[in-house]
Amino acid sequence: MATTIFARAFRPSASTIESSGYVCSACRRHESTYRRTRKALRVKPDPSFLPSKTETQDHIIFNPPSSVPNVYHTPSLFLPNNDPRRKLHTRASTPGTSTPASTSPVAAATRALPQAVRPEYQKKYHLTPEQVEEMRKLRSEDPRKWTRVRLAEKFECSQFFVSLCCSAPEVKAEQDKLLDAIKERWGRRKSEARDARQERKKLWGQDA
Repeated sequence: MATTIFARAFRPSASTIESSGYVCSACRRHESTYRRTRKALRVKPDPSFLPSKTETQDHIIFNPPSSVPNVYHTPSLFLPNNDPRRKLHTRASTPGTSTPASTSPVAAATRALPQAVRPEYQKKYHLTPEQVEEMRKLRSEDPRKWTRVRLAEKFECSQFFVSLCCSAPEVKAEQDKLLDAIKERWGRRKSEARDARQERKKLWGQDA
């Protein structure tokens, strides 16, 4: 009995008059907001997407975007026979013809590109056997100081070439030991996820 009275005091039914006082006034949806929401979703499609009422058979509809860069994006299939742009398309697609730079889309595409941010990298085959031996000597004496980056800058070659010429097994052993210490702190889920990743990597070559 006491439980029923307690429930009625804190959770009135919807049929009682007092229940309306428990509803937040800010949470109510009025007619104005409901109509505005429905009106925003009531978007009429473009007439070109609707079925034609005048054509008796199906036809192709070309509806270019409103932000089309230039007129050359109009396919020749949709141009009239007397349209002068057909001649420009023919000249541009024919090799060996000269067209003005302002009217040819091919000429506009082959204009001078802006200056590159970084200089273009070109391979150099300039290292001699003596320089390779010097590189190995520096790497073996102090691998902390002469890293791959510094050796590549000194001998003007790539870091991959440095890794092919010389290596530092003691540094690799330290990195592997540090990685093993990190893996020991992993949980079961992370360990299983990493193992599954390694198994997926093994299948990469089989899918090719």
